Amino acid sequence: MLTTNTIQTVLKPNNRSLAFDVERITRYGERIMASYPHLDRERWYRGVLGKLRHSAVQAADITQASIMTALELVTKEEPDWKFVAARSLLTKLYKEAALHRNYKAYPDEPYGDFNKLIKKLVDIGVYRADLLEAYTPEQIRDLGEAINPTCDETFDYIGLLTLAERYLATDFENRTMELPQERYMIIAMYLMHREPAERRVELAKEAYWAMSNLYMTAATPTMANAGKKVAGQLSSCFIDTVDDSLEGIFDSNTDIARLSKMGGGIGVYLGKVRARGSDIRGHKNTSSGVIPWIRQLNNTAVSVDQLGTRKGAIAVYLDVFHKDILSFLDLKLNNGDERMRAHDIFHGVSFPDLYLEAVEQREEWHLFCPHQVKKIMGWKDAKGRALGLEDFYDEKQGAGEFREKYAEAVANPDLPRITLPAIDIMKRIMKSQLETGTPYMFYKDAANRANPNKGHGMIYCSNLCTEIFQNQSATVIEHEELVDKDGETRIIITKTPGDFVVCNLNSIHLARAVRANVLERLVPIQVRMLDNVIDINNIEVLQAQHTNRRYRAIGLGTFGLHHLLALEGIAWESEEAVTFNDNLYEHINYLAVKSSMGLAQEKGSYSRFKGSEWENGRYFEDRDYTTGNRPGKFVTTEQWQELAEAVRVNGMRNGWLMAVAPNGSTSIIAGSTASIDPVYELLSYEEKTTYKIANPAPDLSEKTIWYYKTAFRLDQNWSIRMASARQRHIDQGQSFNLYVRPDIRAVDFLNLHLHAWKAGMKSTYYVRSQALTVEECESCSS
Repeated sequence: MLTTNTIQTVLKPNNRSLAFDVERITRYGERIMASYPHLDRERWYRGVLGKLRHSAVQAADITQASIMTALELVTKEEPDWKFVAARSLLTKLYKEAALHRNYKAYPDEPYGDFNKLIKKLVDIGVYRADLLEAYTPEQIRDLGEAINPTCDETFDYIGLLTLAERYLATDFENRTMELPQERYMIIAMYLMHREPAERRVELAKEAYWAMSNLYMTAATPTMANAGKKVAGQLSSCFIDTVDDSLEGIFDSNTDIARLSKMGGGIGVYLGKVRARGSDIRGHKNTSSGVIPWIRQLNNTAVSVDQLGTRKGAIAVYLDVFHKDILSFLDLKLNNGDERMRAHDIFHGVSFPDLYLEAVEQREEWHLFCPHQVKKIMGWKDAKGRALGLEDFYDEKQGAGEFREKYAEAVANPDLPRITLPAIDIMKRIMKSQLETGTPYMFYKDAANRANPNKGHGMIYCSNLCTEIFQNQSATVIEHEELVDKDGETRIIITKTPGDFVVCNLNSIHLARAVRANVLERLVPIQVRMLDNVIDINNIEVLQAQHTNRRYRAIGLGTFGLHHLLALEGIAWESEEAVTFNDNLYEHINYLAVKSSMGLAQEKGSYSRFKGSEWENGRYFEDRDYTTGNRPGKFVTTEQWQELAEAVRVNGMRNGWLMAVAPNGSTSIIAGSTASIDPVYELLSYEEKTTYKIANPAPDLSEKTIWYYKTAFRLDQNWSIRMASARQRHIDQGQSFNLYVRPDIRAVDFLNLHLHAWKAGMKSTYYVRSQALTVEECESCSS
């Protein structure tokens, strides 16, 4: 029997007070630890009482003591204390919601009236009125009854805390109103609210099933904003292509500012902008190059923050043959001329195969100004528009238009250039990566060869997190004119919209969904959710809205790969892991293609399906899906052949389907490992203002610990091999990090990059060193 001689009174939030009863804490402990009989209750009781040292304590203090005691007991040997802490936090949330919504929260029925919640939050302007317009009171009551409070028990403490602090709806006094399962149901209802009335409720329940069981997570913007009457939107990232004109540069900056304000992460391709020292309207040596424009973007990132919570996130890309590449690579270094630095920006480099061949063979490399190339070389497209080197790629490995045009440029004595050893640029790249984690690496030829919409455009770069690969083109201002109408004068600006890339993301929780054998049910509802985001979302930048609806691109991703491998007893550094990745991602891709084809039957194809690799069947042939005698672990050649024919006949709803994002915060909510990354530490720590929270690797046990070799101890070549096996099945890309030690030899570091390129990777994301901390992209957390 526990006793205490100190505490006499418990002060409740409704101005009531109760005599302190230690037996209440005992019963409370039994309830929150019921699923964990192996944990030492006596240690927890003593810890809680030891933190309550006054004669009168607030009820909230007891809850906090309960949480902190459980967190202090978390170790690699006893990781389940993190779930006990989560149960205490749940109790706190249940009581707060009940108090603010005026209902009683009983342990076995902690949720209140769902209909009343929606009405209340619509009335005060927190929820969108669409929810009440699309669903009848009876339907909302039905959906409320489908909410399963026991699903809250799947959260660990950090996951629940992250969900509560970042995503759950509050009133305008920041009081808890919405509970975890209500957030999932609201997202489901909102994403399905434009579906046919006869199927709307059924589809909302299916989306809720997927999210509430943590078989998947929605992207951060969707998690935070769906169903809410807020300024934010539902898409994660955008990519702009900047035109080589003063109007184009400033217009692009304005668009980027507007998207940053709405919470989007942005990639910017600057490879068309003329280099420093180039001519402007015939005046020689007058261009200041790309660096001043990047500094302007840096200021935009800092001054136009994301919904008032964090500075904007912008990545800029430049080609390795651009004349400004050397100063570009120094952008984030901490020494040198500060007028040539942009510390708040992220940067990436676009590489053709030919450059990396030159690095391997220690050959010279030539840098050109894109404006001078267009003016002197005179290359034109079918519509008579000037082309630069950036507008070509090698259609085959070792052969293609880029290397032909590059050779022509090198052979032209009238074309100015800078010539230097190719390896010297690579040395600068690796130096910057070890100091700052960037630049990102974008392998242009591989990306364009695998593009299912190559007949309609070109991919110049990736996004902020290097997982999005879609057609790009610059928006061009055609003309301005004064118009008098109804006694008023207007200035009409006419633009030709370019392909302004938008990515819409969600992700499969591999460790839960694969082991529960629910992929066949899960992927179709995920694809529908993503497709609906396209129609629901209202993007302020009209060319982005136009591109989003023209290609209807989505990014189905995954997280929890290392978690799944550990549960399956598969070592990261093994042929078994490589084969497992190959089979698993082929299966997911098959289900995604089938789902999008099914939606095309139901709702129609994306407008650019005709002329795509989907239509002509090359998408399937190039990946060896429909040819040869494949082993067919999950999908047979015959199944692929049938699907390819169905796609030809019925079309595809979405121009791109898969993209594996970093999944930082949402993988934390789901209690799993991030994205395709190995676990960082067996016991890591999340830092809060006054304390650290221990976070053991998921499902850490005597069995799984042997399969949780940590990131910096792993041979990165095995990680590259697994990524290569996956890449064939991912029509866009993957946020693939390299983990290196600070003392890595330069030749070994170079060989990792060459291995990634030769293995068919489209990009690499951060180079993570033990001595380096890098910022995550919040928007791409899915």
